[in-house]
Amino acid sequence: MKHSIKIGNRTISSTSPCFIIAELSCNHQQDYDLAVQTVHAMKEAGADCVKLQTVQPGSITIQSDKKDFRIGGGTLWDGKTLFDLYSEVYTPWEWHEPLKKLTEDLGMVFFSSPFDPEAVDFLDSLEVPAYKIASFEITDIPLIKHVAAKGKPVIISTGIAREEDIDDAVAACKEAGNEQVILLKCTSAYPTPMEEVNLRGINTLRAKYDCVVGLSDHTEGSLIPVGAVALGAKVVEKHFILDRALGGPDAAFSMEPQEFKEMVDSIRNLETAMGTEQLVISERVAKNRQFARSLYVVQDVKKGDTFTKQNIRSIRPGHGMKPKYLPTIIGKTAATDIERGTPLSEDLIS
Repeated sequence: MKHSIKIGNRTISSTSPCFIIAELSCNHQQDYDLAVQTVHAMKEAGADCVKLQTVQPGSITIQSDKKDFRIGGGTLWDGKTLFDLYSEVYTPWEWHEPLKKLTEDLGMVFFSSPFDPEAVDFLDSLEVPAYKIASFEITDIPLIKHVAAKGKPVIISTGIAREEDIDDAVAACKEAGNEQVILLKCTSAYPTPMEEVNLRGINTLRAKYDCVVGLSDHTEGSLIPVGAVALGAKVVEKHFILDRALGGPDAAFSMEPQEFKEMVDSIRNLETAMGTEQLVISERVAKNRQFARSLYVVQDVKKGDTFTKQNIRSIRPGHGMKPKYLPTIIGKTAATDIERGTPLSEDLIS
């Protein structure tokens, strides 16, 4: 698998900054002007990328009131039919091209999650630089093969996946000759309880599939994304909404602009703080070594006097010999007269 993947003008690798995706989803409320405002807010909040979902309700399910097609199980959407839900979250396809232009004019990357082959081809016609496979599509191997065959990076969420599902999805990309795969640790629970996050799964994905890894997060707040970056996540995706008071299917687990900005700032600060694996200190810290302990003469000593624990002590500041030499110096004699408050050095020892 490739360890350096280019998406638009961004390179994603083990040494790159985290690539932060703002997911618009259905938080446009079917209002194009609101979508435009949201994209501008994403830029101001520090997002690297704007992601849409490219779906047609009739391609992802059928209109039916049968039990199989009605949502239940304690979700945010219980009681709705699948068709009604997808009709609500649908982003008009005619919005894609102007939103892509706006996003790119603002210096961000634009791509989407396709949910059927027609959507893949439509996005390809717009020359998107990558594709995202949503968690619930990870078992749709024909769709993944169709996406992978486009030869562009494929970002795959693993929210509902068992290990064999991830195996199949990665294999499908390789069979299509595409090794530009990024796997996102994800939990498809909305919002996600902390006990179901399992962040250490990021390490497992990276080790087993030898690829760039990241996080698609549905928890509340920014703790989990920041923690993921500390574990090596190079992609973070969060849903973005101008104001949760707008409501909508995804509002409860979407970030408002200030929250998103705080997350971005925290990630960038963490990346700066991560530093290198070398155990070195900065020039600023090195200067503060003067405040460490060292050996000082604390009583006036005459030439030939014996050094004792009473006239030599380990004290601050740090201009004398290191305290570790104290046991070997006790019992030796002074090579010259030494005034109280003098840092001890080898030339003062006979």
